[in-house]
Amino acid sequence: MPIKQSIWRIGQTPTPLMPSKLKNEKLLEEMIENNASILDNEWLLIGRQVITKYKKEIDLLAIAPDSSLVIIELKKSKTPRDVIAQAIDYASWVEHLKADEISSIYENYSKGKNLKEAFQDKFHVELEEENLNQSHQMVIVASELDDATERIINYLSERGIAINAVFFEVFSDGKEQFLSRRWFVDPAEVQSSQSSPASNKEPWNGEFFVSFGDDEQRSWEDAQKYGFISAGGGIWYSRTLNLLKPKDRIWVRIPKDGYVGVGLVESEVIPASEFEVEEGGKRVSILDATTSAHYGSSKVNTEDQEYFVKVKWINTYSREQAYNELGFFGNQNSVCKPTAARWRSTVEHLKEKFGVN
Repeated sequence: MPIKQSIWRIGQTPTPLMPSKLKNEKLLEEMIENNASILDNEWLLIGRQVITKYKKEIDLLAIAPDSSLVIIELKKSKTPRDVIAQAIDYASWVEHLKADEISSIYENYSKGKNLKEAFQDKFHVELEEENLNQSHQMVIVASELDDATERIINYLSERGIAINAVFFEVFSDGKEQFLSRRWFVDPAEVQSSQSSPASNKEPWNGEFFVSFGDDEQRSWEDAQKYGFISAGGGIWYSRTLNLLKPKDRIWVRIPKDGYVGVGLVESEVIPASEFEVEEGGKRVSILDATTSAHYGSSKVNTEDQEYFVKVKWINTYSREQAYNELGFFGNQNSVCKPTAARWRSTVEHLKEKFGVN
């Protein structure tokens, strides 16, 4: 059924804020364009009213840190069938966009700016052409969803189609207006579902993939010593850690090197400011422990800080001993539930290498 939200002003007697409305849908589109973080802080807008070869216009087009594309469609006054069909139609066009076409879309939108430079400025990593547009997702923006739209999105999402809806509701308190945001599907689930091409999917085998960046921000030696995995530097990188629950089994890969560990999850996500490890016979904060990497300050309390998941290792190897073979599964998400056919074969090889039944 359609999701509703209420907001109260805190006081001895809570006072409800009154539901209100924006003047028009165009205002919401302009607010998203002026500050895309109200949708997702880890997206870079690259186009507005993008004309497809079918002479239709995509409301907004964005790019994520893994170089995947995001099709953003405002529901406006469209029927459930129309808005979903339109988003899928746009996705069928976006899927085949080449690097030069995507660069051209951004150049037209930004009045001559360079996409590679903008990507570097936003995400602090280089945009690699071979990774560009390897996957995409669809996002429906609405003030509420009717039953039919909700059923369709649920149906597609449960079958591995990367689609989501985000609700923006307006509340009034005197002359002031406030905007609230809620996601229909956990963004981490949708992000994870992009890890496998739709044409090559099979049922998930229950094994989690973990990409662990071994650099100055985090250390695989620390992870082995203290029993954890971690991710940070932005919500896009850390939110997929929320997919993990105690007793889940994970296979850890260091990008470009190979697989280095298998273990069982022992906790849900914990921010760096609250994560403790065993050192010298006592519990200490990871921020005070003797570590090879720097995990931030206890004063940091934002989405950018490092987040941890405690792990009991079954078997690990050093980075120099990383195990890799041609055709092994790899992905840029910190955590994902792969449904690609090669994930099953990858895990079978890993079980033999790591001595796991």
